[in-house]
Amino acid sequence: MLVYNKPMKTDEIQKKIAQLDEMTKDVTQNKGTEPPFTGKYVDEHSDGSYHCMVCGQKLFEAGTKFESGSGWPSFDQAVPGSVKMLTDNSDGMERTEVVCSNCGAHLGHMFEDGPKETTGQRFCINSCALDLHKK
Repeated sequence: MLVYNKPMKTDEIQKKIAQLDEMTKDVTQNKGTEPPFTGKYVDEHSDGSYHCMVCGQKLFEAGTKFESGSGWPSFDQAVPGSVKMLTDNSDGMERTEVVCSNCGAHLGHMFEDGPKETTGQRFCINSCALDLHKK
């Protein structure tokens, strides 16, 4: 289990990317999307934290995960400083892309239709971009 507390060097990231399966490479490097309801963390309810599959940076606490019915793991907040939000105008719509702040891996998108009693945000994240570290 790798956890990085400092930015990885480009060659370290490239070595890690080369070891990823095709779906994870497509999602994290080409902004792909895994099919809904197929990811290993859609119905996961274990305690712990979710980390970037590429660089190991902690992204989400399991306690922020909620059932959105979207078909992808959903969180109402990220670990502060762990993600960057970018404007995504692909597919003829404006969305907010979520990427790892350490290595730039595409994780998914953020929508403003999350739980109103918390942040109102829904981080819709591809399971294959995540690595769950169970407590």
